[in-house]
Amino acid sequence: MIPFLAALLVFFLFHAVPAQPAVRRRLVAMLGRKTYLAAYSVLSTLLLAWLIVAAWAAPYVPLWAPEPWQAGLAVALVPIGLFLAVAGAVSANPFSVTLTAAPFSPERPGVVALTRHPVLWGLFFWGFAHTIANGDAVGLILFGTLTVFAGTGTLVADRRAQRRLGFEEWSALARGTSNLPLAALLAGTTHWTADRAQALGLLVSVATSLYLLVAGGHVALFGVDPLIWWR
Repeated sequence: MIPFLAALLVFFLFHAVPAQPAVRRRLVAMLGRKTYLAAYSVLSTLLLAWLIVAAWAAPYVPLWAPEPWQAGLAVALVPIGLFLAVAGAVSANPFSVTLTAAPFSPERPGVVALTRHPVLWGLFFWGFAHTIANGDAVGLILFGTLTVFAGTGTLVADRRAQRRLGFEEWSALARGTSNLPLAALLAGTTHWTADRAQALGLLVSVATSLYLLVAGGHVALFGVDPLIWWR
């Protein structure tokens, strides 16, 4: 269990420290935005792989019995999380995590009409679904921590965006969005617009889901069949 907890700590420190505005600005100034993003992505992937291997090797301690509805929840939420994370990562967004510096248009908000923080909410849905579906100590620690990190991260991102943009500009831009997914759309304060980023998110979500669920990718990679209850 110690190697797993160590990997988890390093993983979160790596994501928490560069997220500090002063640290991020300094790193971007030293490396350039493209180099910084490339290095960050590679190191993040490597640390995630280390974390997964450490979690796989940790002792299995069951906490609750598996039920069909738990697997069903994961099958429903994970594709939504993938769509939000991918579409959000490549969309212009002055409020939250993104990989592009393109200007944001309130008239064509794209995925930002669904939530100000699509990447973080995508991580939340993914982590929450896996927390419920796994039902063991390592799963609870790993996915539960990711879920809390993502959920609180949306609030932190809002505060940082307010400081960066200024309250008046932030309020004007945020009037047509919401932190809680779909809240602004249901309230009628924004309108949804289709774009390439969401098309890419949908394509990746569908293709990944088909591979993991239909083609047996989840079994091959993780030794677990999410659809075992219905086969």
